[in-house]
Amino acid sequence: MVGGGGRRKKLRFSKIYSFRCGRAAFKEDHSQIGGPGFSRVVYCNDPDCFEAGIRNYADNYVRTTKYTLATFLPKSLFEQFRRVANFFFLVTGILSFTPLAPYSAISAIVPLIIIVAGTMVKEAVEDWRRRKQDIEVNNRNVKVRKHDGTFGLTEWKNLKVGDVVKVGKDEFFPADLLLLSSSYEDAICYVETMNLDGETNLKLKQALEVTSFLHEDSKFCDFKAVVKCEDPNANLYSFIGTLESEEQQNPLSPQQLLLRDSKLRNTDYVYGVVIFTGRDTKVIQNSTDPPSKRSRVEKKMDKIIYFLFSLLFLMAFVGSVFFGISTEDDLENGKMERWYLKPDDSTIFFDPKKASIAAIFHFLTALMLYNFFIPISLYVSVEIVKVLQSIFINQDIEMYYEEADKPAHARTSNLNEELGQVDTILSDKTGTLTCNSMEFIKCSVAATAYGRGVTEVERAMDRRNGSPLVQPNVNGLNRTDDSLDNRPAVKGFNFKDERIMNGNWVNERHADVIEQFLRLLALCHTAIPEVDESTGKITYEAESPDEAAFVIAARELGFEFYKRTQTSISLRELDQVSGKKVEREYKLLNVLEFNSARKRMSVIVRNEEGKLLLLCKGADSVMFERLASSGKKFEEATIEHVNEYADAGLRTLILAYRELGEEEYKEFEEKFSEAKNSVSADRGALIDEVTEKIEKDLILLGATAVEDKLQNGVPDCIDKLAQAGIKIWVLTGDKMETAINIGFACSLLRQGMKQIIINLDFPEIQALEKAGEKDAIIKASKESVLIQIKDGKAQISTARVGAEAFALIIDGKSLAYALEDNMKNMFLELAIGCASVICCRSSPKQKALVTRLVKSGTGKTTLAIGDGANDVGMLQEADIGIGISGVEGMQAVMSSDIAIAQFRYLERLLLVHGHWCYRRISSMICYFFYKNITFGFTLFLYEAHASFSGQPAYNDWFLSLYNVFFSSLPVIAMGIFDQDVSARFCLKFPLLYQEGVQNILFSWRRILSWMLNGLISAMALAISYFTLIQHIFIWGSIAFWYIFLLIYGALSSNFSTTAYKIFVETLAPTPSYWLVTLFVVISALIPYFTYSAAQMRFFPMYHGMIQWIRYEGRSNDPEYCDIVRQRSIRPTTVGFTARVAARSSCLKNKMRSQS
Repeated sequence: MVGGGGRRKKLRFSKIYSFRCGRAAFKEDHSQIGGPGFSRVVYCNDPDCFEAGIRNYADNYVRTTKYTLATFLPKSLFEQFRRVANFFFLVTGILSFTPLAPYSAISAIVPLIIIVAGTMVKEAVEDWRRRKQDIEVNNRNVKVRKHDGTFGLTEWKNLKVGDVVKVGKDEFFPADLLLLSSSYEDAICYVETMNLDGETNLKLKQALEVTSFLHEDSKFCDFKAVVKCEDPNANLYSFIGTLESEEQQNPLSPQQLLLRDSKLRNTDYVYGVVIFTGRDTKVIQNSTDPPSKRSRVEKKMDKIIYFLFSLLFLMAFVGSVFFGISTEDDLENGKMERWYLKPDDSTIFFDPKKASIAAIFHFLTALMLYNFFIPISLYVSVEIVKVLQSIFINQDIEMYYEEADKPAHARTSNLNEELGQVDTILSDKTGTLTCNSMEFIKCSVAATAYGRGVTEVERAMDRRNGSPLVQPNVNGLNRTDDSLDNRPAVKGFNFKDERIMNGNWVNERHADVIEQFLRLLALCHTAIPEVDESTGKITYEAESPDEAAFVIAARELGFEFYKRTQTSISLRELDQVSGKKVEREYKLLNVLEFNSARKRMSVIVRNEEGKLLLLCKGADSVMFERLASSGKKFEEATIEHVNEYADAGLRTLILAYRELGEEEYKEFEEKFSEAKNSVSADRGALIDEVTEKIEKDLILLGATAVEDKLQNGVPDCIDKLAQAGIKIWVLTGDKMETAINIGFACSLLRQGMKQIIINLDFPEIQALEKAGEKDAIIKASKESVLIQIKDGKAQISTARVGAEAFALIIDGKSLAYALEDNMKNMFLELAIGCASVICCRSSPKQKALVTRLVKSGTGKTTLAIGDGANDVGMLQEADIGIGISGVEGMQAVMSSDIAIAQFRYLERLLLVHGHWCYRRISSMICYFFYKNITFGFTLFLYEAHASFSGQPAYNDWFLSLYNVFFSSLPVIAMGIFDQDVSARFCLKFPLLYQEGVQNILFSWRRILSWMLNGLISAMALAISYFTLIQHIFIWGSIAFWYIFLLIYGALSSNFSTTAYKIFVETLAPTPSYWLVTLFVVISALIPYFTYSAAQMRFFPMYHGMIQWIRYEGRSNDPEYCDIVRQRSIRPTTVGFTARVAARSSCLKNKMRSQS
């Protein structure tokens, strides 16, 4: 043990790796340091020095709340009174203290105070929940070097720029750190950036050689250095700076930067110095302030309020004109028309000599009197309903993830109805659609397909075909469900085939090829074996999940990798002849690692017989062209198998090898060492050139098929959402091949779908990049992207309408140009014309910009869903942000509007809760306006009867409590409990969701029809689903009205005024009162009932058709239900149902053409 540092690992990976570990060089960009944009100075290990203090850098506290203690009151009051209705009631409340008021001031102000205070309390509670999550993150602990020279725990929020911290294995980095040293001798470390860019493969970082000796706590006593670098910015993939130590300047690059919210993996510990904190960190720079989101329904509600204001002003104006004329004629030739107003001895309000001024005052009085047209309790009632709807979402057992003990959590209730109007979903991939785990599931060796494991896509398609357990597979084998196999599950290994398992491969026809195939899997990788000393069990730490899956597969099939040194790999192999395990050691000479340009990885080893072997695995696009003429024996069958695997959504790699001659290898090694040790800018190109010459003339062994494990239910969910007419885009930081594989896996892509691929992988642009001509690169790249977009649009426009489905796939570099102002609208038109869109290698900023483009360009509701800090900008930019509360971090959840544990719960959240919430809120608002117009017109008619004298028809408290208590509870009950169809039917007929997307239930036509309905409509028939609570609220409200009349009327006449004993002495004893009440109810119901019956019978809406299915008992008639459901399927629809339909259509067309 080394003091304070833990055990130092002896493997020097820089000796194994070819490309990523090498000397840093000063580049042209480093000359900008000290200039604009490059002015940051960090005093390492001395954060409290005077020079650091005067720079006033941000602290490390991160806030996602909408309010602070200081801003809550002003900001919340602004939120409340920017609602035009609330502002109007504030003005009329102030006016109620003047003699103009037709009622008492207290009866006007109290309801407004109750409503505004209630909404502010709700906002405070929701923001407090966000604050608690902030506290949880900011109070995480990390080891920091203290003034006494020891390392002790402190909270993340206390870190300062210049602090030296020590981060342990599997811990998150608390700020953007400069790597100083690690538990490895050559100061490398592995970093998982999945939370930032969505990639699951580990990144290799390496500290400068000048700081690599700082591997113990005690070494920092005399350490001092100054870092000069770029200012805070949002670019995750760049970092320019210098480290000045002992009067020497050392260039810094992204290789030394560890970003906040990424995680340390496969490394015991690292030391780092804090460079950027809090809002200056790159992950926070990629996010935006929490937006104040309002739903489309609420925005439209404001427009309806404006319309009612216009109506109110018109009525007040008309009444004032008539009042002015009547007042002027009140005293004519000494004769008093309205003698009871005493016009000969009147105040200015009724003075015939000042009729015009009296009319103006009457106008103000009328505005206050008719303000009951505007439902004061509408906003607060909607808030109450939304909160209760959110509770239903939170408590839905169907969206509870038992494995992680995580229910759905609506973090804000403002957007419930938006869930029923989503037109486009923009989804992250890693951790959202996938589980971040790979499983070896199939392989093709020597032209024979092996493996009968079942993927999520195949399960979904099996269920669709009605055969969930058995499906025929290649080579005459049956593919069976996992439940039929009692073998204990092995993580990363879902392979089942008795022909090559349990050592049976030795009996196969091409046993020698299978042996070489499995040996290549066990040798061609960079994984590290770790042995549990107590159990002897070996686990592997690999750079990527698929690499771990290959090593595990080799072990399970008889080739166990158990030891690695710097120069050798040791295996326990199943010997073909003896049938026993034998230990063999292979000398490791070189590792030519994988990167996105090479698309392959190779190792060069020497076996115990002294033979030199080059073992290579890579993408089919680069491997088949590297085969020798004599190595293509199995090529045709392998290509066929690879296509089958791709159609099943699996990730494939081609495996090949060749034997090297001694002279050939000696020449390669000399050139390779020279290129590897180069410090020139084109070092990578030199290495590529050398490896290109040796990775050729290969002999094909076969192919692997790995499932990038989708979360349970993802294909089913996407299929249902697609049938609902929702468009789905995938925005991922992963490379294009990975994203395309996942597209096939979850049926966003399918065979036969035309792919429009936009990228910059052209020789002309690559040549310019090597030359380093920045202006020329930008110009050529812009022109290339523009041409590709125009070509894509031309393909879509020339295709037969609705006959073909297109998929758009674009990489991050091209996307940067496509999102520029002069091109983004054209890009959006192309994307909208495609059935699915996949954006690869997208930065967090690009994800947010794409979301903004779709939201503003289409004008329709967008929903973004993700699980990592790289998704925060996208979630905040979308109309609705859904955070996946997975295993990685809380940044996405903290910035989301609703959190769910699995992507599959999106189906129920949108199709059930979204539809219900949209329908309930829409119907509730329409009924609110109906009842207020009905009530308001009675005031107007009474006014006309009383010659517009400004006298209220009802008692003050009757007026004030009408909206707040007497008529609110039934409509609130409708907004909470009403259902047009059950949850089962919402899921069975997804197209029902389009009622919300097309806004059928809250269109201007429907709103105006409710208003015109006025006196001849009633709430009772607007309800489709009665519950006990609704019965209690409806009949209880009627009973409450009469009980209130009795109690209020029994009070002193000084208090009850005009309501004194009015019910007991005037109404109750009069038979005509009861007859008129009954007549009004019946006459109001008959027209609405007639219209509803005619609509249901002759032109039913989609939910009406589904209600008929239920009422006629045909819900279990598959043929009839399928006819209704077929409206959901179009040639451009994605999902496995559409995949089956497309395949069926293709077969019919073939048969038709043959006949």
